[in-house]
Amino acid sequence: MADIAALKTETKRRMEGAVEALHKEFGGLRTGRASTSLLESVTVEAYGQAMPLNQVGTVGVPEPRMLTVQVWDKGMVKAVEKSIMDAGLGLNPQADGQLVRIPVPPLNEERRKELVKVAGKYSEEARVAVRNVRRHAMDELKKAEKDGGISEDEHRQYSDEVQKLTDGFVKQIDETLSHKEAEIMQV
Repeated sequence: MADIAALKTETKRRMEGAVEALHKEFGGLRTGRASTSLLESVTVEAYGQAMPLNQVGTVGVPEPRMLTVQVWDKGMVKAVEKSIMDAGLGLNPQADGQLVRIPVPPLNEERRKELVKVAGKYSEEARVAVRNVRRHAMDELKKAEKDGGISEDEHRQYSDEVQKLTDGFVKQIDETLSHKEAEIMQV
């Protein structure tokens, strides 16, 4: 019976991980306003290796349509500028001493629709991950019943609990998606 409690805990933890991964993916999706998470994926060639942008400077959001990177090493300013341009984010950085200003242009309607499709793809991947966790838990329950660890009634009860957990997380993913779509389409 202890392994069933562990299975439920593990199943819930893994489903929460899938939702957390979705939130991280959505953080990198650009909406009309500036966010430091927009630059999380940017790596800078610094000191002979690729480093995350936040390890060569401080990223800030001084106003809704502007990002700034306060570069710590003056010699790294050009590398930071180049990395942001090459990241494919559609951003055009401008150096001002050791401060790199990055204006965030407003999105056009076509780009907004593309981003909504990308958000939909991310949420579908999260749903699939949650369903895979459910499938794994159901297989474990079948195995436990076959081995005589749980009865048929307990198997049915735990299966219902796993299904309710799955439905709850899928609903949470759908709500997160609709919230993100509204955020992207907001002008």
